[in-house]
Amino acid sequence: MQTSQTPKVELTPAQIAEFHERGFLAIPQISTPEEVEQLRGIFDRLFAQKAGRAEGAQFDMVTHDDDDNTPQALPAIINPVNFAPELRDTIFRSNAGHIARQLLGPSVTASFEHAILKPPRYGAATPWHQDEATRVDANFDYEQLSIWMPLQEATLENGCMQYIPGTHQQDVLPHRSPKSDPKIHAIECAGGFDPADAIPCPLPSGGAVMHLGRTLHYAGPNNSDIPRRAYILAFEIPPKPSTRQRDFYWNREKQTAGLDRKRRWRKQGGILIEFGRKLRGGLWRHPSRIVFEARRAIRALLGRAT
Repeated sequence: MQTSQTPKVELTPAQIAEFHERGFLAIPQISTPEEVEQLRGIFDRLFAQKAGRAEGAQFDMVTHDDDDNTPQALPAIINPVNFAPELRDTIFRSNAGHIARQLLGPSVTASFEHAILKPPRYGAATPWHQDEATRVDANFDYEQLSIWMPLQEATLENGCMQYIPGTHQQDVLPHRSPKSDPKIHAIECAGGFDPADAIPCPLPSGGAVMHLGRTLHYAGPNNSDIPRRAYILAFEIPPKPSTRQRDFYWNREKQTAGLDRKRRWRKQGGILIEFGRKLRGGLWRHPSRIVFEARRAIRALLGRAT
């Protein structure tokens, strides 16, 4: 997986205008079939190992996730690159970064990445939500972009992405824990939209769909006979302190097993490992983001953020 010969994905002015009007955009290719095949192998290994579970990076998004032996309905790994360094040098990453700069400008930085697996026949739906609603610290203004790539064809049957166009132009809607259960990691939008307005975005393997942090989105269950794997790279403008008061109380109420594992790991020195990983990933090039991440680390040590 080399990037030295990577062709850059250039969006057209019409595509950029569509993205900013609707809050999302689908493209047919962002990687190559050869790379996607390699990524499938890496993902299958990481999920089989539950890589990162001890530090709270691996968890099931829709169950209590307090039993290693219980089958996971929507397993996820935050920052899989920490457990498979070869992910750092991919065509997908190169093209995603190039697209992010086209859509958000030259000051954009990589923020995190996400691996999601929907097991065949029982992989659960991803609830309707806005990505910005997952931010623990609501005292900052965020401008973020997620680029979602399926590692096999994404269809309605296996849980392709669906969007409510135009929702990026409104503020963050109220969210809650599914079933009002704070032991479940996922959040869901509590209302203020009509799912009938959704636009599905089926994609070929190695295609991509990108969306802004306030664009409402959902992915259905996997009713197919094959796993549905997705690799998400997230980018953002360095967050700035907000001049308005907001409260994402639904995050503060969380009491998940995954968060407990993360807190224990951080108190045992993991917070320094976490910050070091960010620096090695290029954070040192962006002084304004270093300030934000340092503030997050201090709040985490004080038990005020996750």
